[in-house]
Amino acid sequence: MKEKLKDVKRISIVGGPGTTLAQQLSGILKIPATHLDSVNFKPNWEKIPTEERDYIILEKAKEEYWIIDGNYVGTLPKRLERADLVIWLDYSTTSIIKGVLERTIRNFNKEKKELPGCKERIDWHFLKYMITFRQKKRKQIKENINKTDKEKVIIFHKRKELNRWLADIENKAD
Repeated sequence: MKEKLKDVKRISIVGGPGTTLAQQLSGILKIPATHLDSVNFKPNWEKIPTEERDYIILEKAKEEYWIIDGNYVGTLPKRLERADLVIWLDYSTTSIIKGVLERTIRNFNKEKKELPGCKERIDWHFLKYMITFRQKKRKQIKENINKTDKEKVIIFHKRKELNRWLADIENKAD
């Protein structure tokens, strides 16, 4: 699988919240990762204006090498068009919530590596976002994915599928 990724310079990861895939791929492929929440939030979870956020995202997407993790559908079409590989984590609501809760319990109140100045937490707004994600966001993601060259899209429906794929990449990276 690593051979297939040797020419990949830009990876877009989309899907439900709570994944560490960008960090894992960055470590394996030596491509810098950007979590879009780190663009959207200043320390203490203060949001930046949408226009400023979208400008930063689109500038990042112009770079030669990147892994960008996040949906932010306003900029998604341009990122998907520019990506060499698109990974859609199309997990069930239960799987999304389980993953985020496990991560939150493990790291509660610790600063998030990908979000300097923001501590791991869960609040009602985020819980609601996770619960309604598939109903509200999945359709927009799917529409954008359907406009993307199928040859560069990988869809995972279960974490086990993703973990097998990652293990294959890691084994070949050695």
